[in-house]
Amino acid sequence: MLKRINRANLKKTIYYLKRNGLKNTYYTILERLAASRQPLYRFIPPDESELERQRRDCRVWEPGLTFSIVVPCYRTVPGHLLKMLESVLHQTYPRWELILADATEDDSVERVQASLSDSRIRYVHLTENAGIAENTNRGVELASGEYIGLLDHDDLLTPDALYCMAAAIDQRKRIKKEPMLLYSDEDKCNSEGTVFYEPNFKEDFNLDLLLSNNFICHFMLMESSLIRKLMLRKKYDGAQDYDLFLRAAAQLVGQEDRIIHVPNVLYHWRCHTSSTAENPQSKLYAYDAGRLAVQDFAERRGWQAKVVDTAHLGFYRLEYQNDIFEIREDLGAIGGPLIHKGKISGGRMAEDGHVYYEGLNCHFSGYLHRASLHQNAEALDIRNICVRKEAWGLFQDVVGVPWQTPPGQEIFDVTVLPEKSDFKALSLTLSQALHKAGYKLLYLPEKKREL
Repeated sequence: MLKRINRANLKKTIYYLKRNGLKNTYYTILERLAASRQPLYRFIPPDESELERQRRDCRVWEPGLTFSIVVPCYRTVPGHLLKMLESVLHQTYPRWELILADATEDDSVERVQASLSDSRIRYVHLTENAGIAENTNRGVELASGEYIGLLDHDDLLTPDALYCMAAAIDQRKRIKKEPMLLYSDEDKCNSEGTVFYEPNFKEDFNLDLLLSNNFICHFMLMESSLIRKLMLRKKYDGAQDYDLFLRAAAQLVGQEDRIIHVPNVLYHWRCHTSSTAENPQSKLYAYDAGRLAVQDFAERRGWQAKVVDTAHLGFYRLEYQNDIFEIREDLGAIGGPLIHKGKISGGRMAEDGHVYYEGLNCHFSGYLHRASLHQNAEALDIRNICVRKEAWGLFQDVVGVPWQTPPGQEIFDVTVLPEKSDFKALSLTLSQALHKAGYKLLYLPEKKREL
C-alpha cells in the first residue's frame, strides 16, 4: 500500500479536501485504501506469435481500409515523440498514415521525424500555434484515410491497436452496420513508458454516462466524413475531444449501434507532472471546458438543465430544472440504488439480473467513479423506480397492478404487489418492455432508497 502513496496522490487528496470537505474526503480515503488491497494491474501485450498471425491476416485482408492518425505537436519532448512514432511504426496493420501537425517554433519535431525513414509519416509545420483544436483540424484536413484517429504527441499505441479496430470494422460491415465511431479501452503509463497502471475498461456506448464524463477518450477512430463535418472547436480547447464525441453522439441519435466499443487496451496514456492524467489540477481549464461542452449538448437538445461539477474533477451531473420526463421525452423510467446495511443491493441491473455496484459501500464512488454518475441502464429495480405517465398503461400490463406511489413519494409502491412477488423478474420484464417501446432508462445514484 505504501508504494501507492506518492506526491501526486497527496496533492490530489489535499485538493479534494478543500473542495469537498472532511466527510467526503474520509470516505474517499477509505475507498482508496480498499482499492489498494486489490491485485495490481498488469498489462500483457500480445505475444510475437499473435502479432505474426495478425500480420498474415492483413496480407490477405480485403478491402484494406486506410487509417489516418493525426498528432498535434507542440514543444514535444524528443524522446517521448520518438517512442510515440515507434509505437505506430510497430503496428501489425500496415495501411495507415501518420500526420504530424507541428506548431513548435523550432525544428526539433521535424528532426525526430526525419530520423525515421517511412513515407507513411507526413510532417507539416504550422505557421502559428492556434491551439490544440485548430492545430488538430489542420491535420484532419490533410488526412486521406477512411477513418481518422487522434493520438497525443507523447502517448503510445499498442502494436495491435489498428488491427483490432480494422477487425471490428470488418465484422460490422458484414452485417451492413458500418461503424461511425470506435473506441477502445486504455491504461496509463509512467513517464518512461515502462510501468502500466489504472486501466480504464469501458462500457459499451452509454449516452448519459458520456454526459457525466468523457469515458470514450482514447483510442478513438471516427469515420472521415463525420469528423470533417464536425471538426474540433477552439472554444473547447482542453476538452476538444470530449466536445467532438458529444456532437458525434448527437449526430448518431437513433444509430447508437454504429458507435462501437473495442474491449481491448490499445492505448497507453503517458503520465508526468504536467499532464492531467497525473496532476488533475494542472489544467483546470480543461474541466471547465468539459462542463461547457456538456452544457452545449443539453442546450442543443432543448433540455432545461444545468451542468454542475461532482466531487471528482472532470465528472459532471445534469441538474434538470423541471420534471425530467417533460424535458427528456426519450426516458421511460428513472431509478436509483437500493441500500441495505450501508451497501448497494439493487438499482441498475444487467439484462441477466446482475446488479451493478452490488456490495459497494453507499458512500463510495466505485471503479473510476462510475457508481456515482448518471448512466443509462439495461434494467432498473422496480423497488426504486419512477415511470413516466405515458407508460403507466404499459406498466400495468406488464406488472399486473396499476401504477401507484406511496404518499409524498414518486417511486412505485411495491406494497401493492402480491406477497412473494419476484422483484428481479418483474424489474427485468418491465425494463425490457420499456426498451421495446422505444424508451431509455436512466439510473440516478443520488436517488437512494433504504431497504
